[in-house]
Amino acid sequence: MSPSHNPQVLKFAQFFDHTLLKPEATQTQIEALCEEARQNLFCTVCVNAGWIPLAASLLKGSGVLPITVVGFPLGATLSKAKALETDAAINAGALEIDMVLNAGLLKSGLVRECEADVAGVVKASGKVPVKVILETSLLSPEEIRLSSKLCESAGAAFVKTSTGFGSRGASLDDIRIMKDSISPSMKIKASGGIRTLELAEAMIAAGAHRVGSSSSVQILKDWCVKHGVTP
Repeated sequence: MSPSHNPQVLKFAQFFDHTLLKPEATQTQIEALCEEARQNLFCTVCVNAGWIPLAASLLKGSGVLPITVVGFPLGATLSKAKALETDAAINAGALEIDMVLNAGLLKSGLVRECEADVAGVVKASGKVPVKVILETSLLSPEEIRLSSKLCESAGAAFVKTSTGFGSRGASLDDIRIMKDSISPSMKIKASGGIRTLELAEAMIAAGAHRVGSSSSVQILKDWCVKHGVTP
């Protein structure tokens, strides 16, 4: 399926970061992921950093961006290590960075240190946009508000719900709290457990600008059927 000749389908496809972050993912699976993204013209392919050189090569000229994760999935590593990882990933071809917030710092009341952790990755990324994964399953509503605000202050482009490795994924309440906590210029990514069209559309309606999913192909197919659209 290619949405390239149908603006309606392309508009919906561009919400998606087509994702495979399982540690056991094979080269064959990464190649298939990239081919699916090329065929469907998703916004990005999100893979672990070790696969970025391959993804960047496979996606070259397609308009689909190769992107990766930093400090994943715990976010509890050294800030310097996150910055170095960011630099290395960008040099390898990553065009967006999804970093994991250090929730332990936030919960310890070390808000400045938490913000500095994010700012270090933003600085290392240069012009490459940074999304910050809050891992909302670990946070109270007030902590989601606070972390969203500090991510914006640190210069991040997006706040993001989940790694997909936590006790739960994204919720509509998460998206609403994030939206109410940041300025209109900052964006939101919903991720973690988004496997159906119904949930993806609900996340977008609630304010998500991007959706991370490993089920993007099926979601797009279901969208076309629901809306009576031919790709």
